Amino acid sequence: MAYDALFSTVFARMDPEVAHEQAFRAIRFGGRLAAPLTSVPPAPRSVMGVEFPNAFGLAAGFDKNARAVPGLLGLGFGHVEVGTVTARPQPGNPRPRLFRLLEDEAIVNRMGFNNDGAAVVASRLHRLRRTRAGADAVIGVNIGKTKVVPAAEAVADYVESARLLAPYASYLVVNVSSPNTPGLRDLQAVDSLRPILEAVGGVTAREGVPLVVKIAPDLADADVDAVADLALELGLDGISATNTTIARPDSLRTPRATVDAAGAGGLSGPVLADRSTEVLRRLRGRVGDRLALVGVGGVTTPQDVRDRLDAGADLVQAYTGFVYGGPMWPARLARASRL
Repeated sequence: MAYDALFSTVFARMDPEVAHEQAFRAIRFGGRLAAPLTSVPPAPRSVMGVEFPNAFGLAAGFDKNARAVPGLLGLGFGHVEVGTVTARPQPGNPRPRLFRLLEDEAIVNRMGFNNDGAAVVASRLHRLRRTRAGADAVIGVNIGKTKVVPAAEAVADYVESARLLAPYASYLVVNVSSPNTPGLRDLQAVDSLRPILEAVGGVTAREGVPLVVKIAPDLADADVDAVADLALELGLDGISATNTTIARPDSLRTPRATVDAAGAGGLSGPVLADRSTEVLRRLRGRVGDRLALVGVGGVTTPQDVRDRLDAGADLVQAYTGFVYGGPMWPARLARASRL
């Protein structure tokens, strides 16, 4: 309740990206101090050969540069997926690029993979892994294509990121589903996706690191099936479903003028839940128990966590719910993942 009041009176009145930066700093330095209040009894879950303390984690996008992992774990997340990281550092899209749809507890973002680049993030993870807090932490690393790199050079770009980051990752995620890098979603077509996953898979196989591909909720069902079949064929370890959506559903409660003013970008929040769960169920029916599935998109309540697990998820992630739910929220949802 206290966080609800703080959000409505302070954070909701601030520029969303400024509010994120301030909250991020507080978590970075204070998250571990909150651990006694947010502790979650362990419920170990082995997924992709990795031992997760619990099934609930933080999706990519919040900690793009691996700067707050111990603090985030201290709030109750069982794992943190950092990134999206690109081979080259890049500033992302011009501001403003982050917008709240308050009536829907949703976010529109067109951040554009703003990050320090794979070499810097790898160095940061290397240092983290040498610490007591980071040695055994479950850290996923999400990689994407550098914006200035043409599609014809995407394979080499992904491989460079994988080469630098896989040694420090608990698992690696190939992100071809963000709407904020021009042409990126075109790489979800199996003819384009195959060489990327084959090449990155060569790197992760050498490192002994599980490989996951993250897909969009906007894929047609036939394309979801095609990605699932490709993942099985290539021996991937998992699929993450789903990223943000480019759709603006009529079910949004936010006035259409406000939605339109936010402009292009990926929409996240509870409005995404139905389609993300539908894709998850479809994938589980397609792949059986041969692949791990990460359920992400519109996860806000403890019941959402249970619903994703019931729909076939091995792991559940969220991000937008954290923004609206506050520092005690991760532990509440992590407890739900024990059931």
